[in-house]
Amino acid sequence: MRTFLSVTLAIIFLADLPSQTVYKYSDSILVINNGFLKRIINCSNDSVFSEGLFLAGSERNYLQRSSPDFKFSMNGREVNGYSGWKVISCEPFIDLESGSGAVLKLKSTKMPEEIEIELTYLTYPGLPVIRKKITFINRSKSDIKIEAVDVENLNLNTDYVSTWVYHNYARMKHLGTYVGNWDDPVVVIHNTTTRSGIAIGNEAPGVLKRTVFHTADRDAAAGLTYPGQDFPFRKWLKPGERWESPGVFIALYSDCDNGYNVINTTVNDFVRKHLGTRISTIKDKPLFVYNTWYPFRTFVSDSLIREVAKAAAECGIQEFIIDDGWEYNYEKKSSARGWGENYGDWLVDLNKFPGSLSSTFDYIKSLGMKPGLWISIGSATSDSKVLKEHPEWFIVNRNLEVGNLHYESSGQEFATSCFGTDWVNYIKSVILKLVKEHGLAYAKLDLSIVTSAYINNTSISGCYAENHPYHRDHEESFIVIYENVLRLFDELHTEAPELFIDCTFETAGKLQLQDYAFAKHAEGNWLSNIEEPFPTGALRMRQLAWWRSPAVPAGSLVIGNLPFDSKDFEFDLKSLLGTLPIVLGDPRKLSPEKRLEIKKWADWMVKMQEKYDYMSFRQDLPGFGEPSEGSWDAWGRINTEKKNGGIVGVFRQGAMEKSRTVTLAGLKPDRKYSVILAPSGKQIAVLSGLQLSVDGFAVNFTKEYDGNIYEIKALD
Repeated sequence: MRTFLSVTLAIIFLADLPSQTVYKYSDSILVINNGFLKRIINCSNDSVFSEGLFLAGSERNYLQRSSPDFKFSMNGREVNGYSGWKVISCEPFIDLESGSGAVLKLKSTKMPEEIEIELTYLTYPGLPVIRKKITFINRSKSDIKIEAVDVENLNLNTDYVSTWVYHNYARMKHLGTYVGNWDDPVVVIHNTTTRSGIAIGNEAPGVLKRTVFHTADRDAAAGLTYPGQDFPFRKWLKPGERWESPGVFIALYSDCDNGYNVINTTVNDFVRKHLGTRISTIKDKPLFVYNTWYPFRTFVSDSLIREVAKAAAECGIQEFIIDDGWEYNYEKKSSARGWGENYGDWLVDLNKFPGSLSSTFDYIKSLGMKPGLWISIGSATSDSKVLKEHPEWFIVNRNLEVGNLHYESSGQEFATSCFGTDWVNYIKSVILKLVKEHGLAYAKLDLSIVTSAYINNTSISGCYAENHPYHRDHEESFIVIYENVLRLFDELHTEAPELFIDCTFETAGKLQLQDYAFAKHAEGNWLSNIEEPFPTGALRMRQLAWWRSPAVPAGSLVIGNLPFDSKDFEFDLKSLLGTLPIVLGDPRKLSPEKRLEIKKWADWMVKMQEKYDYMSFRQDLPGFGEPSEGSWDAWGRINTEKKNGGIVGVFRQGAMEKSRTVTLAGLKPDRKYSVILAPSGKQIAVLSGLQLSVDGFAVNFTKEYDGNIYEIKALD
């Protein structure tokens, strides 16, 4: 068998496909080749297995031996590429993000259940990336239970002793056997001896992600959680039913000593250009957002909002979001506490907004801002009409009572809805009514729907009902809830194309969680509430931004709560420019002069976005690592597609050194660029792209805590 495989690989590799050909299927061999990456799948002897994975121009096989290609559990039995399959067809396939490849349709031959699967392999222009999904079709006469899905299951040709696993958004390193969790939208398996590796991206939603390395002999697998894990995946298929898995993508690299480099380049390019993230696809990206949560909490009113909105507009704010407190239920009692009241019916509190929201929103729009609201997407309190009339729409907990997933308490006070019911249609109608009747433009959708970011008891998760229409049991509820809330976002976008959806980490399921599933369906993710004063608040903000990006789009990261009225707000704002700047606080406390200073920054942001679309980009800069006390940190938001420039942020966070040299990659070596201090417009240097990458420019700070933002402008 080994001799046959090696000869087959040699013949295929020597006979390279024409550059315009993406796939070829012949003699039971499928070859996917975009000129940058080549994958070979063998479909002989009733089996399907990957036997070759190559970078263009290299004969090094990234696979150790024939790999089962995929794996899953069906009715409690393990199934993989060697379980008996007949090829039905191999057909071309394309997606909406410039992906091109093939779909391999297979039929089971040795299993008691009749099942078909479709393996979709896609490559993308100019990138050594291949993306894969599995579609399951139940052809039997009985229900089939699918669990433990590895969309990719590969055996790597790498020495695990000298291999690092870059995990937790690829920012941390691990040696030995690794089993990942929800914080792994992407991991990198990097071998220090061969100076090469593979990045594995997992598009499964929230807490259902599972990515592993060396749990068997140098295996690398990615897909959905297994039985026995905290949040196990399960999908029941009725006869004739189809179900498509989340995607998994892999990216190859070589000649590199730092495994993170592939995240900063290939993965970042793929996610921005081809993954279909919402923030990448919208033209008018928010640049400067205000939210009322801090310091006003739920104590908002029309008169307060008008005062705050006027001051915020004078600072250049573009989106004005009214957080919790605008609503009441049919009993029409206004909020008396800081949060946790009046959820479910989502009526405008006419005690606070006597002209309804339309009047308030019209005033916000007259100031040149878009209006937004906070909504708990899956919560209702005991006084709500919807909970009283439709208790069947809510989570059933392990005690078979109406449940609360957000915090440990009786569901009688605060209940979590189940997206495995028709609640999904109800909350959609609520949001669309706010859009159509009042002009809602920004929806901050919050609180737990699958599991809590704050509770360690994993039994308080999902829904235990066995009679809900869209899930059969507790295990299946996880994927159903996630799929339905993401489908809800898509349907909202279809009916309200201009609506910006900010889905919080609490809704995603865990602390500061952002991943590819949510980024593909919601433009933003409220990532945290930071209320520490200068300089700690800005540091924490930059730490969170560094941790999550550039693995996930920086433009989708909404990090609160740095306040307008901080005496060190300019330092905070410079820190915020590395993601999607959102500010809180009370702008009424700012002097007219201070508001004008902030407005200059806001106008500058608009100009930079028009020139460079910097909100679509973020890169690490050479020589700068994680933001930390006693050091320097920096980020770049350079347009690496047009190479016409972008913006750069540099920060001294209590470091002893008073100066650092900043170098930049991703620009044209022979083109001249001006380095300009923002927002003053003062030119610091004129350097070629090569000089910026090799020599750079100096940044000097006399203060221990300081930061500068620079425009990098291509000269004609």
